[in-house]
Amino acid sequence: MNHTPDPTPAARATVAADAVPLASGWLRWLPGLHVLLHYRRDWLPKDLVAGLALSAMLVPVGMGYAEAAGVPAIHGLYATIIPLLVYALLGPSRVMVLGPDSTLAAVIASLILPLAGGSVERAVALAAVLALLSGGFLLLIGFARLGVMADLFSKPIRLGFFNAIALTVIISQIPKLLGFSATANGSVERVIVMAQGFMDGRGNPAALIVGLACLAIILGLRRWRPNWPGVLVAVVLATMVSAWFDLAETQGLDVIGEVPPGLPVLTLPFADVTLADLRVLAPGAAIIALLAFANTSVLSRALAARSGQRVNPDQEMLALGGANLATALMQGFPISSSNSRTPVAVAAGARTQLASIVSALVIALLLVLAPTLVKDMPQAALGAVVITACISFADWPGMFALLKQRRIEFMLAVASFLGVVFFGVIEGIAGAIALSLLVMVWNAWHPYYTVLVRVHGRKGYHDATRHPEGSRVPGLVLFRWDAQLFFANADLFREALLLAIDEAPTPIQVVIVAADAVNDIDVTAADMLAELDHELEARGIDLQFAGLKGHVRDLIMRYGLSPRFDRDHFHPTVGNAVNVYRQQYEVDWKDWDER
Repeated sequence: MNHTPDPTPAARATVAADAVPLASGWLRWLPGLHVLLHYRRDWLPKDLVAGLALSAMLVPVGMGYAEAAGVPAIHGLYATIIPLLVYALLGPSRVMVLGPDSTLAAVIASLILPLAGGSVERAVALAAVLALLSGGFLLLIGFARLGVMADLFSKPIRLGFFNAIALTVIISQIPKLLGFSATANGSVERVIVMAQGFMDGRGNPAALIVGLACLAIILGLRRWRPNWPGVLVAVVLATMVSAWFDLAETQGLDVIGEVPPGLPVLTLPFADVTLADLRVLAPGAAIIALLAFANTSVLSRALAARSGQRVNPDQEMLALGGANLATALMQGFPISSSNSRTPVAVAAGARTQLASIVSALVIALLLVLAPTLVKDMPQAALGAVVITACISFADWPGMFALLKQRRIEFMLAVASFLGVVFFGVIEGIAGAIALSLLVMVWNAWHPYYTVLVRVHGRKGYHDATRHPEGSRVPGLVLFRWDAQLFFANADLFREALLLAIDEAPTPIQVVIVAADAVNDIDVTAADMLAELDHELEARGIDLQFAGLKGHVRDLIMRYGLSPRFDRDHFHPTVGNAVNVYRQQYEVDWKDWDER
């Protein structure tokens, strides 16, 4: 995946020179406008060059992602122009680039295509409504500061999800390289249809040659000439060859064709959308909003760290939500920040949001003055652009690294991957999140616990399972519990502690619970402690605690347990508790540092 480089001294010096006064008043809500109002003339050459370089990449990428999302390619340009302009006013990051995103394309397509019923106009309307809903959710996240919801996408879920999205989108784009359509409901069915079509000779050799050549150019330049615009080179060459040899007529090569001239117009997308459609789109819009939020937050923090500037994450969500609302009203579809195009702007020397404005104006001029320039662009070339984008954000080594690091995390990644591939994007991600929450509950239900021992030559008390050579204080059990105590694990605590007593090598007089990790005790667990203390008292064993936090002790008192647990039952540390025990019971035992 693409990452923004860490700040260097030179970069920090550049940022210091680019500093502008802090915004105040209503301009705090328009940070981009505030920067433009304090624009410096020496920034202009850099922003112009960066804007021109960026626009050259945005055109083929936007059109390719639109096709992958299930709408005509021209709407990818609409969804590029509008967000760039809106974010230039609302966005707190001075160089972030917004637009169509490959990770969202499969989600959008999976939601709108089943509802569209083959109608292009209806697919466009549904995509716009999806952007409208996603923008609303993003605004809600920004205003209510609900960014914590993105934490539901843990690393294993993200790895499985992105790898599944990459595979799904690649499979959806392969028919463009083969030169024929392969309509199917799922990835597995699409692979079968593609294989049958290829075996039946439905493939187009010209499309295959163009597509493979574009793949080779993009991937080759990415590896050996990373500073070259591989996407632009591949698409321009493919378009020139297509136009020069008239491959659409002579070889039946599928091309973009005529695109509507002019700029997008304000359109209310609700005309053909029903309440039933909204019920299907709303959960997907929430998923899209969370994905866009998580992606933008990571990129925003990386850019802020690189530049030494502070970025307001809530304002970031408001800008992203506003951009989605605007693109929805201008015949677009859901958009996000871009991990691949933002580094292009940075590398080209962009200083401010003006670079994005220049890019948007260049694309707008293309639509107004020269829309025929893209009519011979091969669909196979756009498919290659999308496929290479998916290859760049897929992370198979990271996913399989989880197998060595922690198997349960790997299983979550696999569940996320398989769920998305076989059951759909929404179902797969929802199932993976549910599994992740179940694992969290299970871990809280079955936390780690152990008996502590003294190890020769080492300070403190240590896990007996890791140090079987450790020494135990006669008549004493040191029992460590590494979680909160609540209704689900209260019985496990009791059973584990009693087992530790029964397995002790000497008769036990005192049990000390090392409770540093216990940050809460609920009513059910408090009742269990009272019953356990009564049971141990009948056996002549005193139950005490070490390292218990003050607010948890207050809870024990509030639950009415003070008659059973007075202040003598609580110790600040395990070492202090052991010293008190040795003084009270005169144990014939010497520690290693006393010998």
